[in-house]
Amino acid sequence: MHFAFLYPYALLLLLLLPCFVWCRQKAEIVYFPKEEWLPKQSFAWDNLLLWTMAIYTFMVISLASPFYYSSKSSSDRKGRDLVLVLDTSGSMAERGFNKDDSSLSKYDISVGLAKDFLKSRHDDNVGLVVFGTFAFTASALTYDLKALSEMFDLMSDVGIAGTSTAIGDALMQGLETLKSGKAKSKVIILLTDGVHNAGKHAPREAVNRAKEQGVKVYTIGIGKKGDYDVPLLTTIAKESGAKSFFCQNSDELEDVYKEIATLEPSPIRSEQYLNQVSLAFYPLGMAMILLLLLILRYEER
Repeated sequence: MHFAFLYPYALLLLLLLPCFVWCRQKAEIVYFPKEEWLPKQSFAWDNLLLWTMAIYTFMVISLASPFYYSSKSSSDRKGRDLVLVLDTSGSMAERGFNKDDSSLSKYDISVGLAKDFLKSRHDDNVGLVVFGTFAFTASALTYDLKALSEMFDLMSDVGIAGTSTAIGDALMQGLETLKSGKAKSKVIILLTDGVHNAGKHAPREAVNRAKEQGVKVYTIGIGKKGDYDVPLLTTIAKESGAKSFFCQNSDELEDVYKEIATLEPSPIRSEQYLNQVSLAFYPLGMAMILLLLLILRYEER
């Protein structure tokens, strides 16, 4: 048998126990400046403070819901395999994408919002591909999203993969990165601010491969609409069963990530306890008994 609390953080309320002593001392200072004025009583009832603290302790333990169980098993709905494909070409160094801070480049903002997006992915297996003139996998699929987030900080900056825009190669690399995943749902989020102008593979080839593998490709075009290929990004998303987005500032990009999070919700891992038996009644019963005895004693006096 194993023992646990359903709400262990409730036990933090026990940290308030010293307050019983502190408040009592304050009350004596204010209302009873001379302790000899207090009536002499037996030891048990002269220590009303101890009774009060004991009742409070039992009630807190009951609130934390103690229980015992024979075993537990993971009962999690699997997340998805997801790859972020981030444009790091020369045009991503352009500034003015953020209305409140014009010093930030499109790359800086994209990285920041991507890291925020990762915080809500829970059980997703996430990878990172960066591209410019060529594409490479900066991080293979991983459940360690904290480490993945730190990977963004290790990347040098714009131009790490060249200054051109190889969208076809980026998608092919994203699909290659997804191969190691075993989830049924596979997703690529492609963010770019340019037009396909480099690489070995055509975007059409990558889209056909994505359809064969059942991979949805969400596309995000950032900046002025004349800077990137709207029809291409729309076609990539539509034919893969996903959606395309276009944003002209950081606020719109933030909204895009929120919408994608809604369209591709991440499940929350949970655990199932077997042969669970609640023990909350016992400390609650002790608290009630002590409280009843205290009331009866008070009436007798």
